[in-house]
Formats: sequence, C-alpha cells, structure tokens
Amino acid sequence: MRYELQTMNIMNIEFPPLYGSDLVSAALVITALSEVPEPVDIMHCGFNEHSGNVYIALENGVTIASCFGQRVEYIVYDPDTDEDKSYKKYPAR
Repeated sequence: MRYELQTMNIMNIEFPPLYGSDLVSAALVITALSEVPEPVDIMHCGFNEHSGNVYIALENGVTIASCFGQRVEYIVYDPDTDEDKSYKKYPAR
C-alpha cells in the first residue's frame, strides 16, 4: 500500500504533495514549530527536491527542516560567512 499526502494545509501551513518518509518529515517540522518558544510568523513552507528537506522558513530567519523522516534541524543563514549553520535545538534569536 502506498500512502500519499496531497496538498496539506494545517495552521495555514501548506506543503506540496509528499510521499513516504517526507510525510514523517512534515509531521516533525510541524511539531517542532508548535514548540517554538516565541510567537513567529511563517514565511514559506515547502519541499526542496535537491536536499530532500521538508521545511518551514520563519520570518525571524530560522528554518525548521527534516530530511527523509530524520530528526529536525534548525538552520540559520550567517551573512558573515555566507553559509547556513545547523542547530539541533531552536537557536536563541
């Protein structure tokens, strides 16, 4: 049996169609969003076909991402080094 999630809209979060472990990733990032300790607006949600990340990008510059149903990473762009930094816990902003 194959499970498929068509466009999903929860709490104004809309992902493209997702399959298999990407469904788990979507659940993980939504759960992580519900645990963010501060009110924050969502900038964009999606799936990156190149990295495999299901993600929620927040207005404060933090992106919550999960790849192939694995644990959530919090990604923050560092303009000084022009690189993304990954954290295992939500970074203090």
